[in-house]
Amino acid sequence: MTEAALAREVAAELDLFSYPLQDWVRPVRGPGGAPVHNVVIVGGGQAGLAVAFGLQRERISGVMVLDENPEGREGPWVTHARMLTLRTLKFLTGPDLGVASLTFRRWHAACHGEAAWDDLVRIDKAEWMRYLVWFRRILNIPVRNDVRLTRIEPAGTLWALHLSTPDGPEIALTREVVLATGLEGGGARRVPEFVRFGLPRDVWAHTADPIDFGSLRGRRVAVIGGGASAYDNAATALEHGAARVDMFIRRATIPMANPFRALESSGFWRNFADLDDATRWRFMYRLLSLPMPPPRDTVDRVMRHGNVAVHYAMPVLDAVPGIRLRTPTGWFDADFLILGTGFGADLADRPELSEIAGRIATWSDRYTPPSDRANGEMGRYPYVGPGFELMEKTPGTMPALRRIRMFNHGSVVSTAPVSTGLNGMPFGLPRLIRHISCDFLRDQAGALLEEFETYDEPDAWEAVRTGGDAAP
Repeated sequence: MTEAALAREVAAELDLFSYPLQDWVRPVRGPGGAPVHNVVIVGGGQAGLAVAFGLQRERISGVMVLDENPEGREGPWVTHARMLTLRTLKFLTGPDLGVASLTFRRWHAACHGEAAWDDLVRIDKAEWMRYLVWFRRILNIPVRNDVRLTRIEPAGTLWALHLSTPDGPEIALTREVVLATGLEGGGARRVPEFVRFGLPRDVWAHTADPIDFGSLRGRRVAVIGGGASAYDNAATALEHGAARVDMFIRRATIPMANPFRALESSGFWRNFADLDDATRWRFMYRLLSLPMPPPRDTVDRVMRHGNVAVHYAMPVLDAVPGIRLRTPTGWFDADFLILGTGFGADLADRPELSEIAGRIATWSDRYTPPSDRANGEMGRYPYVGPGFELMEKTPGTMPALRRIRMFNHGSVVSTAPVSTGLNGMPFGLPRLIRHISCDFLRDQAGALLEEFETYDEPDAWEAVRTGGDAAP
């Protein structure tokens, strides 16, 4: 099968599931008749594209997707993801929403032949990016690239989105906002204060930052952290000719157990958001307190080099220009520092939410855990509703918050990780789409009821189905 043949199969399969046939959400206008989007999705990566496709299937039009990156560079895959392959198993599905012809496997076979799938161990990250580009094109998903959301502010019952575009500032009005912004969606990159305030900005980077690895040839590189991203960046530095890499890891050993394996079931992914607060907190307290082991092949990618040292049970306590890093056993010198320290949870750190962050309920506003399960950072996560909607810190002060949905890491304590990875996405997506659809029905239920109570037109099914005239 070729890509062209697969495109025909996609069209045929979508046609099989095309009922209902018509878009049903009625457009509204803003002040002075200004146009209003029904849904704006912020983020054009795998999650944003999947949400847009889900809204297409639900026959909800008036959708716009925004991404701050150029076309073909959405998400992390060809920017700051420095692994060689996806970390998930090759047979997991995600944005396809159960449409077989839209799966990565079918696309891969169309490009490389059926036998190539059997030889594949993990999906090459660049290949995954090419698949997402194809997915977007074949479904005609409307993405505006090189557009960054700078601020969200209320506009009556609507939301005004302040955008930075290649043509200058712009304001877009929308009824619903979906923040499909990945791991950074709930806060900023974690940067120790002794780095942020103690070292010049040009001598350190977070693993999510752009890094010119070519400039590290012949230089000493230090990496703080022992997760998968820390190992990926250490390997990339070594492969670009770094003279030496030192990794500083707080843990005494590499963790062996992957806590996600204990939770991978449809029951957990689909229904976690409906559990009571105490149970959800207990699950997430345990999950977020356990380290995720880096993949074996990621560790091997680092350790095959002779000029790397991994220092276990060795936290970095301070840093001074030079770069000199203080540890419990002494000082280490480096020329460049990479932080594999992950992402925090604090909505105040998100520029787009700065105007409304103080109105948003967090877990600390809604739940007090037992003292043996207290966790200040977990308490800063937004307390998200069952449809990923933000909730008011003080009920009644900003009801429209429920029309902003966090389909990103910010929702993890409330919904489990069903928006940022392929394993949970098939369960999180239908939940999100269902709740957005319900909102729009509530909006127009009164008008629809009035029309329904006086409806007496002849059955036009045949005309709708065939495009011809209705039978007499």
